[in-house]
Amino acid sequence: MDKYFIEFYTKENYAEPAKDFILTLDAKMKAKLLRIFDILEEYGPGARFPYSDHLDDGIFEIRAKHGSDIVRVLYFFSSGKKIILTNGFTKKQQKTPRSEILLAKKYRKDYERRKTDE
Repeated sequence: MDKYFIEFYTKENYAEPAKDFILTLDAKMKAKLLRIFDILEEYGPGARFPYSDHLDDGIFEIRAKHGSDIVRVLYFFSSGKKIILTNGFTKKQQKTPRSEILLAKKYRKDYERRKTDE
């Protein structure tokens, strides 16, 4: 089975929102996310709860918990078996905030627009 490849969405100013978020996390949470990234690269869309969940319109989230801390990293799939990580946040409420999903969709639209411009 061919593996998927994880990439970070990069804004036009070269910022990488998901990567920047992940770098703010403590070592144990980063390690949990890296383990989940390995699962995601192995199974792609076949990765399911509790590691991954579909949110809306092709936007998915990775779920990681350490102690009382809960983080989410949003992503989408792109051609060429790519997984594009868009943004991340520390979960403070039951549902994923709509604003985070809309931000991931905005980043996906920008990514696809720039990909076709190449």
